[in-house]
Amino acid sequence: MDDQLTNAVPVHPASTVLTGLRLDELLREVQDRLNEILQTRDRMQGLLDAVLVVGSGLELDTTLQRIVQSAVDLVDARYGVLGVLAPDGGISRSIHVGLHEEIRALTGPLPEGTGLLGQLVVDPPPPRPPEPGSPPASVELPADRSPMRSFLGVPVRVGDSVFGNLYLTEKADGGEFTADDEVVLEALAAAAGIAVHNADLFEQGLLRQQWLEAAGEIRSELLSGASDADALRLIAQRALELAGADRTVIVLGPDPVDGQFTVGAECGPEEPGVLGRRLAPDVPLLSEVLESRNPVLAIATGDLLDGLEVSLPQYGPTVAVPLQPSEKVTGVLIALRREGAEPFQPGGIPLLASFADQAALALELGEKNRAQRQLGVLADRDRIARDLHDHVIQRLFATGLRLQSTLRRARTPDVRQRIQQSVDELDLTVREIRTAIFDLHTTIGRVESGLRRRLLDTVADANVGSGLSSSVRISGPVDTVVPPDLGTHVVAVVRETVSNVVRHARARSLVVSIEAGKELTVEVSDDGVGLDPAAVRSGLRNLEERVLECGGVFTARTEPAGGTTVRWTVPLP
Repeated sequence: MDDQLTNAVPVHPASTVLTGLRLDELLREVQDRLNEILQTRDRMQGLLDAVLVVGSGLELDTTLQRIVQSAVDLVDARYGVLGVLAPDGGISRSIHVGLHEEIRALTGPLPEGTGLLGQLVVDPPPPRPPEPGSPPASVELPADRSPMRSFLGVPVRVGDSVFGNLYLTEKADGGEFTADDEVVLEALAAAAGIAVHNADLFEQGLLRQQWLEAAGEIRSELLSGASDADALRLIAQRALELAGADRTVIVLGPDPVDGQFTVGAECGPEEPGVLGRRLAPDVPLLSEVLESRNPVLAIATGDLLDGLEVSLPQYGPTVAVPLQPSEKVTGVLIALRREGAEPFQPGGIPLLASFADQAALALELGEKNRAQRQLGVLADRDRIARDLHDHVIQRLFATGLRLQSTLRRARTPDVRQRIQQSVDELDLTVREIRTAIFDLHTTIGRVESGLRRRLLDTVADANVGSGLSSSVRISGPVDTVVPPDLGTHVVAVVRETVSNVVRHARARSLVVSIEAGKELTVEVSDDGVGLDPAAVRSGLRNLEERVLECGGVFTARTEPAGGTTVRWTVPLP
């Protein structure tokens, strides 16, 4: 036992210390690994949270703002910007985080995607911070900006195309962005691309629904009886709102005779009044639309609006789409934006073109419905006129003949006078019914300019709102035997006389009689207060001058029973 104790190897204190040091190192390495695992877990959790946040919305602007904010939070950057690419490769708009308006005003405009950021479009791997001494063209910051100490950027892809560039600057701790930061940002960019695609699809669907609702509104208006002018105005207004334009103009044509276009509707904040003006057919933009029958997108209006001869604001981006319900172009819908404004995007043109086609189809359908309704009205008018002529007038004639035969048998003067008065009233009634029959046969556009129609409209317009009980009796072929120059005098005489009755006579009823035979006679009678001898007779003097010019006779007298009778007679050629 003593020998064993004597032969035991002694433990050196230094060996114990070295073993403890190695154990501490191992524990520290384990601790560092655990910290790395925890950091990686936290970062992955942050990435998952960021992906959920980015994909939680369907509005594009809100989604873009969430992408930039999540990227800044994930890699501890001070500033972040997402530049959305324009069709020409530039930056159409920028969404930024960490840049206050005061700082932006001092630093100038944001990068436009032509230097280092432009590499994100053609070079998929994210560019690293520029090395010291690198060529100036590779750094895309203005000369008056502060030096960029750290930079990290990735492209945001939607499908196979680059939607925009997401880039971050200035690591919060003053260091450089790491490879882990690149991996995290690339993962976020992939999720952002999906979110942007979904938000874009949502907005496209919403916009398509709005266009369809606008087209349905126009169809409803036309089917409910709205005029073409009202429908065109509504089309211009809805196109202005949905296309984000500053002005819309609808030109109709081309005219089959001279090929010119006519402005049928306009809409905008300032309307200088180009409605009804003519445009020459040789305007390049209109010519291109007519020849191609397809929408035309332009960066400037060119000489499109020069032929209007009206001072208009300066316009830049322009889109013109044809109105073609079938194979024939019936007009062009033109949307304009102010000079310097964002151009129209090609993706929105098909919606505008579809809206224009549906609007043109609705106009054609509305025209057919109006024509069908008018045919129904004309058919009813023909039936009523036929019944009046075949039944009512014949019965009145028969009644008049019986009264005239009874008149010869009457012995009492008072009875004879009453029978004769009844016969005269029946004759007057027959003439009024004939006038009504002619009025029923009058169709819009066919006898619109006839003297009979003009006289009826003149009495109605001069008498509107007066409360007078008026009647118009027209006998004889006034539309055929009265020359145009004499017809102008007759319309003026009737308008002047009826206006005098309405303003001065204080009458309850008014009778206008026009008879065309060997002479043309216009007689206007009322039951008012009669002529005032002390009144200024400028209106009567005008009637006298007209009748003298035509070689006729004019009289105006106060009736014994009250009222005034004006008689204007001129010979017919």
